Amino acid sequence: YEACAEAAAWLQARLREPPRVALVCGSGLGALAQELSEPQSFDYADIPHFPRSTVQGHAGRLVVGRLGSAPCAVLQGRFHLYEGYSPAQVVVPVRALALVGVHTLVLTNAAGSLRPHFGPGHLLVIRDHIDLPGLAGRSPLVGPNDERFGPRFPAMTDAYDPGLRRLALALAPKELRARPGVYVGVGGPSYETPAECRLLRRLGADAVGMSTVSEASAARHLGLRVLGLSLITN
Repeated sequence: YEACAEAAAWLQARLREPPRVALVCGSGLGALAQELSEPQSFDYADIPHFPRSTVQGHAGRLVVGRLGSAPCAVLQGRFHLYEGYSPAQVVVPVRALALVGVHTLVLTNAAGSLRPHFGPGHLLVIRDHIDLPGLAGRSPLVGPNDERFGPRFPAMTDAYDPGLRRLALALAPKELRARPGVYVGVGGPSYETPAECRLLRRLGADAVGMSTVSEASAARHLGLRVLGLSLITN
């Protein structure tokens, strides 16, 4: 908690306006930050206790400004278990931004399709997830619980906010063929074998990727509203 609070205090001392919505940009999706008005930019390397992005397509930068009328924080790049980070390190930005004042988190990722009707360029609006690392004990909530973050046993029945999901489905451009579905998070960095894809389909997953589930779990632990969006790339 103290590490996240120190990161939050560092940001609060520098921000003109505290963000209320945070958007985590997946691989290749960080250009959204260019849409912010009056942006302030911070390299992850300068923010206390933030890990470093090591993946191509993840700029490693926090940009804060307004998107429309909403004060937003855009995370250009995230952290992954396969980079060697612990689950707790992966969610430091989510926790720090919640302490700054964020109440809604939008998680985006690039994902692989597990269904024939999902093709590259389609959008999966996540209605539920399967957290394989978390089920195996690699959850950011493992270890002593700090009640300042949230309860010991947070419910995940509505991990992805139904109202935000309905809004995303209603507003998505038709060419994205947006539909709700289940995202399964795996550890990576190797892509899935054909046998693993068959297994994940039988588990009920529609798309697979190597991120998002830890951040969603930490966000719900904090009481944030969460929207998850997967751009199908393969």
